[in-house]
Amino acid sequence: MQRRAFLAAAGAGVTATLAGCVGPSLSSSEYDIGMQSNAFVPDPAVEGADVPTFEASAGDTVVWANTGSRNHTVTAYEDGIPEDAEYWASGGFDNEEAAREAWAQSIGGGGIVRPSETYEHTFEVPGDHYYVCIPHEGAGMVGKIVVTG
Repeated sequence: MQRRAFLAAAGAGVTATLAGCVGPSLSSSEYDIGMQSNAFVPDPAVEGADVPTFEASAGDTVVWANTGSRNHTVTAYEDGIPEDAEYWASGGFDNEEAAREAWAQSIGGGGIVRPSETYEHTFEVPGDHYYVCIPHEGAGMVGKIVVTG
């Protein structure tokens, strides 16, 4: 009987210890857009949008957080941002082709935002800014930032 009590207590302790290791340790107040297994999850999301959409004002910094357990990227579609906007992507790439090549060629991928990590970008140019998670693009992991002037 004592052995069962010990094993139950030990098992509960291990479970409690491991609980802190599984999943993100970020508070939802620390980011604007979460990244789950195959989706960007803006908070608050723009209702009725064609893709998950977040609204920001020119000069705002938007923060993405990997709230899931998979690696992600935040990569602007070069033809999906306003003409006057500077290109942006996790990993600091100068263009979409470089971001895609880095993902394809490096072990583990270039521009990774790992679980519990964040990426941020300050938007200066008003308009629609479309972006993608390169490894999960086929699953529909795309999003949009609407920047108002």
